[in-house]
Amino acid sequence: MGMTTISSRDFNQGASRAKKAARNGPVYITERGKPTHVLMTIEDFHRSQGKTPRSLLATLAQPGEAADFEFEPGKLGQIMKPADLD
Repeated sequence: MGMTTISSRDFNQGASRAKKAARNGPVYITERGKPTHVLMTIEDFHRSQGKTPRSLLATLAQPGEAADFEFEPGKLGQIMKPADLD
């Protein structure tokens, strides 16, 4: 995983380059030579937070207790309301 440092001025002029660089690791954005912000992909962010978002399909495909969870959908009347055509 690489690390890139760019100035805030360069970031403002080339945000797409910074986003591409973030695919290889965090991009440190500096102001007056001091790091002030970090740009990273959402996947890297979730990993750094210890979160691994999964789809419903991936959750249901888990064998054993991992797929055992409560699911109580709301009543249809609470989700949808009849259209008022008057």
